[in-house]
Amino acid sequence: MPQPAPASKNKSSKTETATSATLTPDVPHNNDASSVVDILVSQGVLGPEGAEKIKLEELQTGRTQEEILKELGMVKEEQMAKARAVFYNVPFIDLDQTPISPEALSALTQSVASRFNVIPISIDKDAQQITLAMADPLDITAVEFVRQKTGMRVRPVSAVPSKIERVIGEQYSVGLSRGVTEAIKEAEPTEGGVNTVDLSRLDQVIREAPIAKIVKELLTFAVKSRASDIHVEPEEKSTRVRYRIDGILQEKFIMTKQLHDSLISRIKILSGMKIDEKRVPQDGRFNFKSGGEEVDLRVSSLPTAHGEKIVMRLLKKTGGVPKLPELGLRGRALKNLEDAILRPHGIIIVCGPTGSGKTTTLYSVLSKVSTPRVNVVTLEDPVEYQIAGVNQVQVNPQAGLTFATGLRAFLRQDPNIIMVGEIRDAETAGLAIQAALTGHLVFSTLHTTNASGVLPRLLDMGAEPFLLGSTITCIVAQRIVRKIHEDCKEAYEPDPKILEDMKSNLGSLWPNNPQGGTKLYHGKGDTECGNTGYMGRVGIYEVMPITEKIGRLVLEHASSGDIEKQAKEEGMITMKQDGYLKALEGITTIEEVLRVAQE
Repeated sequence: MPQPAPASKNKSSKTETATSATLTPDVPHNNDASSVVDILVSQGVLGPEGAEKIKLEELQTGRTQEEILKELGMVKEEQMAKARAVFYNVPFIDLDQTPISPEALSALTQSVASRFNVIPISIDKDAQQITLAMADPLDITAVEFVRQKTGMRVRPVSAVPSKIERVIGEQYSVGLSRGVTEAIKEAEPTEGGVNTVDLSRLDQVIREAPIAKIVKELLTFAVKSRASDIHVEPEEKSTRVRYRIDGILQEKFIMTKQLHDSLISRIKILSGMKIDEKRVPQDGRFNFKSGGEEVDLRVSSLPTAHGEKIVMRLLKKTGGVPKLPELGLRGRALKNLEDAILRPHGIIIVCGPTGSGKTTTLYSVLSKVSTPRVNVVTLEDPVEYQIAGVNQVQVNPQAGLTFATGLRAFLRQDPNIIMVGEIRDAETAGLAIQAALTGHLVFSTLHTTNASGVLPRLLDMGAEPFLLGSTITCIVAQRIVRKIHEDCKEAYEPDPKILEDMKSNLGSLWPNNPQGGTKLYHGKGDTECGNTGYMGRVGIYEVMPITEKIGRLVLEHASSGDIEKQAKEEGMITMKQDGYLKALEGITTIEEVLRVAQE
């Protein structure tokens, strides 16, 4: 029985067949590449000695290079897929980062996708072309079948085979696209052009089942995936939907542009906006229930070049406000903050960039101090969560209710504790200091990068140095990092340079490891965490109590660097140090800490 030809010859002959077949426009080929192994060597994945070993075994056994590489486990599946893409001269896509168009998904059934191990990504109706992620982009049978099934040209792209299998299972069964796909089929215009909508029936059309179902699917998926925001964004030829999950925006799917106006109008009706006003931004809100969870949605519309964009912020009403230790505060940092909270007067400031969890920390503190014996009033922009027993006020600049005017009114309301959403100007800063001097406990936020930068910033606003030193009791700086998903967590040996950097930053905080060898952790990624390796978030903090020595530095107009140096000498753990300690404990990854805390 004759042996099969070597892999490179097999691929070459396969390419020639594709070229001579009727599939010429659709099936790629690469006449320049000699073999997959050579490409892996050029990419630095495989060494020359390993390549020679593979080629020798190919000649001796007659098996393909890919079969040998897979058996020996010399390269990862993704590296092989990337090399295969170069060899076949096709694009490579990462399915974890690529949105799936529900319209494309509806073009093929699950049985066909599973049979050929392909997944449709997108459709271009103008070019009559469907983009198909394939485990084997030279599978002529699959390309021809999809071409006949859809009546479109097939544009193959290479993807990791195991990811294609996983995405087929997710998208066709419980994924977002299934519900949206069915709704889109119902909402699609009939053959021969776009549906004509009677303007007198516009309101009724928007409320009809398909569009309402799409909105419901978008919201239900957001709740299931723990998303904090939904972005519905118009593009030139399509509408994309992105979700912010654990602080990171993820593009989930793309839908036809024909549905955009109806979809936006449906959301605007739900949130009490004017559907006929498309020239100016609008704000609204509505409630949504899913699986026993009640969610409050703050909705914002914005006119863009390609149509109106909608962003929906999800605020869960169920679950309550987390306690301080649940946020990630612990040890000396937690004790310093709790000591400051117990004082009857003074100012406590939480600082960090937008989206760093400042409001959540303040809510956690307020729920701790709110009792029937004290009067707590808050001034917020906007009120995000409602706390029992707290008088919450939302600013309204159009009506003249700003942070400064609201704070003046609060002082006539016999308060014990005042929370001001943000110190934005010299007037608000001055009023907050006056409130603290007259015996009130004041909480607020400020946009600075670290705790030591708060005092110089307030001095720049015109606050008196001797008043700052005596009124501010504690400053908290924070960031949010994603937590490793416990179910897919694994340890690994870190790069020595990373360990050296961690040791130099932690100094005496570096844990003694008698067994030797320091491990770090990351998540492999699975279906439950969306293949990201992360599930949930936790804060990293630095808490700086204003001691006598730091107060003296403020009087001397010292720089933030001098103030931070003094605070560290007094035992303050910086945000980066807190992040490194949480990475060593396996709570988060070193990459997350560097992403949010690297200056």
